[in-house]
This record gives sequence, structure tokens and C-alpha cells, in this order.
Amino acid sequence: MNDGSSDNTVSTLTELQAGYPYRLRILNQENKGRFLARWAGVNAAENEWIFILDSRVLMNEDSLDYLLKTMSLQNDNQSWNGHVLTDPMSPLVGRFWEVPTFVFWGDYLAHPRPTLITSENFDKVPKGTGCLVVRKQLYLEACRAVWPSGNAHLVSDDTKLLRFIVDRAPIRIDPGFSATYRPRTTLKGFLAHSWTRGTLFVDSYAGTSVARNIVLVSLVFAPPVLVGLGLVLSLLGRWQALALEGVAGAAGLLIPLVIASIRGCPVRAGLSYVTFIFPFGVSFWAGLTRGVIVHRRSFQNRKQSMSGAQL
Repeated sequence: MNDGSSDNTVSTLTELQAGYPYRLRILNQENKGRFLARWAGVNAAENEWIFILDSRVLMNEDSLDYLLKTMSLQNDNQSWNGHVLTDPMSPLVGRFWEVPTFVFWGDYLAHPRPTLITSENFDKVPKGTGCLVVRKQLYLEACRAVWPSGNAHLVSDDTKLLRFIVDRAPIRIDPGFSATYRPRTTLKGFLAHSWTRGTLFVDSYAGTSVARNIVLVSLVFAPPVLVGLGLVLSLLGRWQALALEGVAGAAGLLIPLVIASIRGCPVRAGLSYVTFIFPFGVSFWAGLTRGVIVHRRSFQNRKQSMSGAQL
């Protein structure tokens, strides 16, 4: 599926097409975002099962063979999510996201094992549509349930769809079906991705519970309030109070690193977190702010069928 790429994607695929051992179809559309690109590609698929694989994900050797052998022994309705880890050879900036993942999903990442993702443990287990095997009709139903009402580039093509799917049948994540994620390798790419993820984070969780709504709004307003407080304290010469605010802020930023480290997060990932936390914070906060504005109606549109585990 070529979603309006500006590089040589089409010509490369065309060259591969002639000698490819399987039928290779090339679909082209103007750039509409990943959500609608996948929608078009899945609609064109002719088989009952589909395999969605992000361009940054590289399947590990024997993973597909393991999948096919194991699927024949499992529930036919069970979807599969790839066990995807960040490439350890990535540059420092590419390791940043491992700290947040170990904070929220550390129980699984510290001891990977076959696990069923359900509505109850949804927020405690790694998941994503970047490496997903699912029945075509179920995926299309999920897309319809979360269909974008605005700019499709700014809506979740990940968490909301998976929440819909697990409400109907568990998704299996299994180290045997593994892959490697190749992250952004430049600061510019990392910050652009962080900005986008901030917006999609709001779309993923706004309206799923009152507590989450409060957290999302707090994440937007807290930083400018704290900066403003710091300016007031400095103007008033309240240096001791300003120092206490700085210490509290630093401690707040270091708590995720401590938690992730206890759960087995790689040292290099922790170094990336310390190095890039401030530029990330600015970029992600800007994305959150955009998300609260763009998806403000989602805070009132709570749907029981789309709600995950409580915060």
C-alpha cells in the first residue's frame, strides 16, 4: 500500500514485482495517513486473515514458522500481536521509548512469556498494530467503530482498534512470534514522532474514564503552570521555594527512570531518557495540547464497548 510516498517506493516495488515468488499487488493513493492507508489495503486483501507489518518492524528468523505452527493448535478467533523489541544497535536517541514501555509494561518485558491480552490487562501488556495478525472482518469492524471524524492523520490507528478487538476476543502476544523495531535515528525524527504520539495519546484515552480525562487535561496545564510559578518565585526572590520546586520537578522526571530500571530496562535506554527528556517533554506536551484541542469532543463521548481497564 503506497500512501502518497515521495520517494522511490513505487519503482522499487515494481522492480520486485516481476521476480517475486508470490502475487504482489501495489495499491496507490494520495497521502491520507496510516489509518486510511491500512483501511484501503485490508479492504483489498482477499484472504480471511491479514498480517499488518509496519515498515520499521523486521520479523525475526523463524517467527512466521512459529506462528503458523502454533495457530493451528490455538483458538481460531485469537489474534496475534508481535513481541517487538527495540533494536539494541540503535543510536542513543532511538532507545528513549524503552523507559516508558518498561514503566507500564515492565511485568511482561522483564519476563516475556505467552500472554493473552484482554480488557482486564490491556494497559499492562505491550501491544500495537505495527505487527498484528487478525481476521480481516474483525479488523474492519474495529476501524468502523473508531472511524475518524476529522483529520485521519491525527487519530489513533493503534490503541482504540486493539481495545475494540480484545473486547471481542483476546490477542496473544508470544516471544516466539518476535520482531525487531528500528526506531528514528535522528533528533528531528524523534521529536516529530513524539509530537505526533502526544496527539494520538489523547485520542487513544480521552473519554475512556473520568480519571483519564483528568490526567490528560492535567498533563497539558501542569507544565505552563509550573513554569509560571517558577517565574513568579524568581521575581519575588523566593529562592528557597524555587529550589524546592526544581528538586520536586527533577524527582518527578527521575521516578519513571527508577521504576524502569528496577524492572530491567537496559542501561543505554536509561541514558537516552536522561539525555532527551527535556526536548521530548516539550515536543510531547505540544502534541498533547494539540490533541486536547482536536479531540476535545472525545472527552464527552464515552462508549462502554471501547473502554479498557480503569486507570
